[in-house]
Amino acid sequence: MAEVLHIPASLSREEKYRALTPQLSALLSTENDAIANAANFAALIREAFAFHWVGFYWVRGEELVLGPFQGPVACTRIAKGKGVCGAAWLQNKTLIVPDVEKFPGHIACSALSKSEIVVPVRKKTGEILGVLDIDSSSVNDFSTIDQTFLESWIDIWVEASHV
Repeated sequence: MAEVLHIPASLSREEKYRALTPQLSALLSTENDAIANAANFAALIREAFAFHWVGFYWVRGEELVLGPFQGPVACTRIAKGKGVCGAAWLQNKTLIVPDVEKFPGHIACSALSKSEIVVPVRKKTGEILGVLDIDSSSVNDFSTIDQTFLESWIDIWVEASHV
């Protein structure tokens, strides 16, 4: 059953991503609704890695608007270029922030957030639909391993959601 995840606790982060990749594909392959798939995507990441917050923000005009997420309540709107999410959107690239306190203009939705990774979500045409935002309660919690897998997982979401 695609809705049941197998997440061995003893694996390294990279091994966990590798083990979860086919499970994510299976989970998303049975649904083509983008919002439903984004919700399960966020739940899978939070359940697998116990990050503080995992969610999506969608482009609406010149703002990012909160979408499906897992974790405590969050900022609802973020202007283009503001905070890590707005900067990733403006720069059209994944941003890894080892210490959010040192990021100029960081938007503190939660004092528990210490590091962050934000991955642009693009249509097949390259147009940015939004961003995947992940906050950790640990400083320096993200690396290029996270970036590589999360970017490939976004591609799986795009394919499954037909966007």
